Amino acid sequence: MIENQSDNIDNKENDISDQDNVPEDSQISEDTVIDNVESSSQKREDINTEDLKNTISNNDARLEQLEKEHETLKNQYVRISADFDNFRKRQSRDQDDLKIQLVSKTITSILPIVDNFERARQQLKPESEEAQALHRSYQGLYKQLVEVLKQQGVAPMRVVGQQFDPNLHEAVLREPSEEFKEDFIVEELQRGYHLEGKVLRHALVKVSMGPGKQNSQEEVEKDKVEEDIDSEENTSEDV
Repeated sequence: MIENQSDNIDNKENDISDQDNVPEDSQISEDTVIDNVESSSQKREDINTEDLKNTISNNDARLEQLEKEHETLKNQYVRISADFDNFRKRQSRDQDDLKIQLVSKTITSILPIVDNFERARQQLKPESEEAQALHRSYQGLYKQLVEVLKQQGVAPMRVVGQQFDPNLHEAVLREPSEEFKEDFIVEELQRGYHLEGKVLRHALVKVSMGPGKQNSQEEVEKDKVEEDIDSEENTSEDV
């Protein structure tokens, strides 16, 4: 028993002695391996960091490109939307203009009938009961016709006492007037009409030349006659 314990002690001492006798080359190799492992780990970390930086840089560039594409598409959408809105408004205007043209053509052919109604109303002077009944019937028809025109957007012009406007009026006659200034309308010869704010038919009017125009014109003609007489007298004297 004592011998076995002694042997174990000897073996342990031998192991310790063996460990102490490890060659130096073996220790250097282990250090080199550790250094290589650490170096490899550092390189991997450097590579990962570089890859991460490249990834972030690529993502930033891609994001900037996407933002530019988004801005371009947004501008295109705004332009297309504006063009479509203008197209829709233009189509609406064209449809309104076409409607007005069609209505104008129809109503223009009816206006002479309205003129005849108005002339007849001015000339009719019912005296008997039968004539008054006929006049009331006529007035009812005239009111119906005027109401239909109103529903179509037709409105008569009021021109007497207004200043002459070639865009609205057509001057047929000019005469002196003590009541109205020059270029003001004295009388309406044929009524003009608007349709939806546009001129359907120009009003035929008589325009004032202003006060004193007639006298001055007569004086000019008188002076001209006197000059002709004087000229004839001078010619006869020469003969």
